[in-house]
Amino acid sequence: MQQWRKFNGEIIPRPIEEEIKQALMKERDAGNKMRVCIGTDSQVKNRRVEFATVIVFVREGKGGFMYIRNETVQRKMPVKQRMLEEVQRSIDAAYSLCQLFIAFNVEMEIHADINTNPNFKSNTALKEAMGYIWGMGFAFKAKPHAFASSSCADKMVH
Repeated sequence: MQQWRKFNGEIIPRPIEEEIKQALMKERDAGNKMRVCIGTDSQVKNRRVEFATVIVFVREGKGGFMYIRNETVQRKMPVKQRMLEEVQRSIDAAYSLCQLFIAFNVEMEIHADINTNPNFKSNTALKEAMGYIWGMGFAFKAKPHAFASSSCADKMVH
């Protein structure tokens, strides 16, 4: 089981699907309209790449909350591969939760930390990432509109 935690550092002791279902029921009962944004960012240190995936819940007009998972891999990888691995991690999280979001009528989008400006290295992965995300049936946002990956996940990578 992959280790998810809350923003305050509290470890989620049960499967993330159960945690999210409880959170969605609580938010629905409180009358909150929600949307969810899933994104991943990474940072390279020597031959290590650390990924941080976030599931960000935005309450309409009332702030939000998020869940975080960090993973480290011990290998060197080119920028394009790293960008696509970020997208893969976001899709994995989205795919495992999408039936819940459908059941609770929660809008979901995947945020990719990929720049739409061709002058940036990450742009080399833009077309493949968009095709992959749309091909899986998910909504897609890239920089500068991808706050889940470029702001939230970015702060969670050590």
